[in-house]
Parts: sequence; structure tokens; C-alpha cells
Amino acid sequence: MSNSFAILPCNGLDKCAGSVSKELALLFSEKTDSEIICPVFYRVADARYSRIAQEKPLLVIDGCPTRCASKLAAEKNLKIAEKINITEEAKNNNIALSNDLRMGENEIKLTNIIFDRLTSVQKSDAENDDLTLFPEILTYELYKKDKFVFRLPKDKGFYFNENDVWVYVTQNKARIGVTDFVQKSLSDITFFTPSAIGNEIEQFDDAGSIESGKAVFEIISPVSGTITAINDKLMEAPELINENPYEQGWIAEIELSDFESDKDLLYEFDGYFPILRRKVDEFHVKN
Repeated sequence: MSNSFAILPCNGLDKCAGSVSKELALLFSEKTDSEIICPVFYRVADARYSRIAQEKPLLVIDGCPTRCASKLAAEKNLKIAEKINITEEAKNNNIALSNDLRMGENEIKLTNIIFDRLTSVQKSDAENDDLTLFPEILTYELYKKDKFVFRLPKDKGFYFNENDVWVYVTQNKARIGVTDFVQKSLSDITFFTPSAIGNEIEQFDDAGSIESGKAVFEIISPVSGTITAINDKLMEAPELINENPYEQGWIAEIELSDFESDKDLLYEFDGYFPILRRKVDEFHVKN
């Protein structure tokens, strides 16, 4: 990942998270060759800022769950290279933001943590490749309900939790994603909010979220470990999850910390498939 960005920050300066967003953008501008895209002027005079966004990878900094910066990027059809949310970053780092609009000790600490992480993470070509040994062709079992078809991988190495999140494990690495039941229940997925690369998570921790017009779905990690990669394609095209949640629509990759313990609370195909069928049946009765 380049340390030089085109930065589209939150403009919610009436909130502390917005102040942190602005400060982080300024820090990148001062310490790297990054350029800031003003979200206010971009709406009325976008020629200059569109050029910046095309020349440098785009870093979107949202202040809160409203995600105004992300929505502006979507309106302008910009390709997002990295996206963070200040409120979620504070939660992930156990830092309480104040109600004051001026930067305090906690806000400065959070700004530096995010800056250090984003400038130190370098993705090699190997890290950008698909997870080693992930099956080229998956074998699916189908469950049909009315006009809908739900697929579930049967291949060895796949596990599932009751939150309808799958994990494929090989050696000490894992790839996670959501099942067909999730994407069909949500319908058209419009937003993907990833967990930050480098985050250490426990089994059943939040590993990001996806959103449609119907609901927001929190991705509950089946395994514990460190986030080593996210599916960058979903930042620009979250609909890939609808098209194929197991292959092109995967969510994140994790370096495992204790899979031997984690798998005690997971299902293999034979255990999860009846759960999938029951959930599908119940969903169709309600709808």
C-alpha cells in the first residue's frame, strides 16, 4: 500500500470524530505526499479533485456510521483503496472520544495510531494474491426453496458459525465470508465496511459489516487472530457478495491464533446444512 493518498475526509466538524478525521487528513498531508479532497468544494467544483483521486489511491475517512465521505465517493464513482471509520477505530482501540470539538489526549493518540498503521502496512504482490491453497473449484450442495437456490460449500476446510459466516482454513491462515442465506436475505448489498488490517480479533468479534436497503449485517468472525487482508474489490463493488459470497465475494483473511479451540464452536458442512435449511424455511414463512 502506498503511503501517499488522495484523502476524502468527513466534513462533520460539529462532532469530535469529524475533528479527528480532519486532523488525520492534515497529518497525512504534512507527513506524506498526500493531497486532501475538500468534501464541500468537491460537490460544486469536482474537476481538480477528480484528477487527484485518479492519480493517487483514495483514502476515505468517515467520522461516524452516517458515512458521508463514503457516500460522496460513491456518488462520484471513485475507486476506494482504503476506508476507515473514526468511531469504529476508537472502539477497536478502546479509546473513548470526548464531546469536545478540540483535540484532546485521546483524540491525538487515536490519530497517531491510525496514521502509524496506515503508513507502516505494505502490501506485497504475494499478499495481494488469493489465499494460498484456496480451492480453485468449490463443490456445492444446493437447497431450493420456491424460486430461490441456496448454495453451501462441501469442501474439506470449510467451517461455519451459527451467525451464517463461513471460514476456510489452511495451515495457520483463514479466509472468511458470509453464506448464501445472508446475501439473499439482505437482497442488494450496497456498502461494505471492513475491519482494519492489523486488528486482533477474538472468535465471535465484529469483523466488519455489510449493508443493504433492508438492514446492516454485522460479520461475526468464526475464528480468532489478526486481520491480514481485506477483499479490496468489495470497496468498489459490494454487489460481488450477492453474485458469489464464497469466491469473489469473500470478506477478509486472518492469521489464526487458536484454531484448535475455535473449531469446537464451529460446524462442518454436515452440522451446518440442517441449520441453513431451517433458517431458510423460517425466513420464507415470515416473508
